[in-house]
Amino acid sequence: MLNFFKKFSQDEAGAVTVDWVVLTAAIVGLGVAIMTQVGAGAKDMATDINTSLTGGVVSPSTATY
Repeated sequence: MLNFFKKFSQDEAGAVTVDWVVLTAAIVGLGVAIMTQVGAGAKDMATDINTSLTGGVVSPSTATY
């Protein structure tokens, strides 16, 4: 049994997979955090644009074709 634990502790197969899982989780977490911050600003800007466009009056064009 002790021999099994020695071999298991020295085995590096799968270590790269663990590294990639941790790295991917960190990237996804950062992406979610960034989108949370950017999303709030984008929603506020869209509301401001909607308010600005709703109150405007469109006049007919004087251009001739």
